[in-house]
Amino acid sequence: MTNPSLATSLSQEEKIPPSAILALSVASFGSGMSMRVTDSMLIKLADTFAINLAMASLVITVFGVSYGFTQFIFGPLGDRYGKYFVIGRACLACACTAFFCALAPDFYSLLGTRVLAGATAAAIIPLSMAWIGDVVPYDQRQPVLARFLIGQILGLSSGAFLGGFCADYLSWRVPFVLIALSFAVIGFVLLRINKKLPASARVLHIAEGNLLPRLFREFSLVLKISWARVVLVTVMLEGAAVFGGMSFIASHLHTHHGVSLSAAGAIVTLFGLGGLLFALRSRVAVGYFGESGLIRYGGLLMTLSLCTIAYASVWWWSMPASFCFGLGFYMMHNTLQINATQMAPERRGTAVAAFASSFFLGQSAGVAIGGIVFVLIGSDHLLGLASLSIFLVSSVFLVLHRRHKAFSNGLLNA
Repeated sequence: MTNPSLATSLSQEEKIPPSAILALSVASFGSGMSMRVTDSMLIKLADTFAINLAMASLVITVFGVSYGFTQFIFGPLGDRYGKYFVIGRACLACACTAFFCALAPDFYSLLGTRVLAGATAAAIIPLSMAWIGDVVPYDQRQPVLARFLIGQILGLSSGAFLGGFCADYLSWRVPFVLIALSFAVIGFVLLRINKKLPASARVLHIAEGNLLPRLFREFSLVLKISWARVVLVTVMLEGAAVFGGMSFIASHLHTHHGVSLSAAGAIVTLFGLGGLLFALRSRVAVGYFGESGLIRYGGLLMTLSLCTIAYASVWWWSMPASFCFGLGFYMMHNTLQINATQMAPERRGTAVAAFASSFFLGQSAGVAIGGIVFVLIGSDHLLGLASLSIFLVSSVFLVLHRRHKAFSNGLLNA
C-alpha cells in the first residue's frame, strides 16, 4: 500500500539523485511542446488541408481528449509499477507517436496520430507531480513543483514559437520530428535514472485484483472526497476558459492585426516567460501572497490580460499582456496543483491523474467551443468571453478555498 508519509521518511541513504527532478522537467518540456505546437499553425493547417479554422482546431481538441481519458489508466499504473518507470516508458512511446504525426499523409491521419500523441504524453506531467508529492514534504513541495514546471512552461512557449516559425518558413511536419528526437533521448535517460532510485521511490502502491475494477475503485475513492471534487471541477473549468482563449491568440493576432504566424507564435511565447518568472520566484510569492492571494491576483491578471489582447487597438499591447497572462495562470494553477497533490495522499498517483484528466478534458471542450465561436462572432469576442469565464472561475474557487482552509484549521485546532 502507499505510505502517505513517504515524503518525510526517506533516510539519508535513500536520497533522491539531484538529476531525477531535472530529468522529469526535461520530459515535461517535450510534453509541453507536444501540447501547444499546433496552436500557432492552425491557419497553416487550414490552408494546407482546405478546411476552416474550427475544423483545424480539432488537432488540439483530440490531443486533449485523449490525454484526459488516458489518465484513468496511467494513474493506477504509476501507483502499481512505479511512477518514474512508467514516465520513462511513456517518453519512448511519445517519440514514436510524434514521428507518426510528422508522417501523416492527410488531415484525418494527423487527427488519428494526435490522438495517439495525447495518449502517450498523458503519463509524463501528472505522474511527475505525483512522484514529487511522494518524495518531497508538503511544506517544501510548492516551490519544487514550480521549479519542475519550468520544463513544461518552456515547452509550451517553445511549442507555440516553433509551430509558427515552421508554418511560415519550413513545414508543419518539422516540429514533430524534433519533438520525437527529444522524447527518445529523455526516455532513455529517465529509465537509467530509475535504476538508481531508492526502492521506496520506485514502487509505492501494490493493489490486488483485476485492472478495470481496481481503476474504478481507486477513482471512486478519490471522488468521495468533497474537496477533491471542488478541485477537479475548478481545474476543468479553468482549462476550458484559459485554453479556450489562449489557443486562438496567435490566430487572433494574425487575422485581426496582420501579424505573421511566426511573430504571433513568438508573442505567445511570452506567456511562458511570465510562468517562468513565477517558477523562479515561487517561494517568495507563496510566502507573500499565500494560496488565497495567488488565486485572487492570478485570476485578475489573467482576466485583464486576455481582455487587453482581445480589444487592444494595436498588436504590441499583446506582448506585456501575454507575459502577465502567463504569470497569472501559473499563480492560480500552481495553487490548484499543490491542492491536487494533497487531496488524497494515500492514492496520490490516481488523484493527480484525475486532476490532469479534468484539466485536459476542460481544455478540449474549451478549444472545441472556441473554434466555433471564433468562426461565428470573431476572435476578439471569443477572447473577451474567455476572460469573463476566467474571472468567474477564479472568484468562485477563492471563496470555496477560504472555506476549506477555515474548516481544516478548525479541525486541527479542535
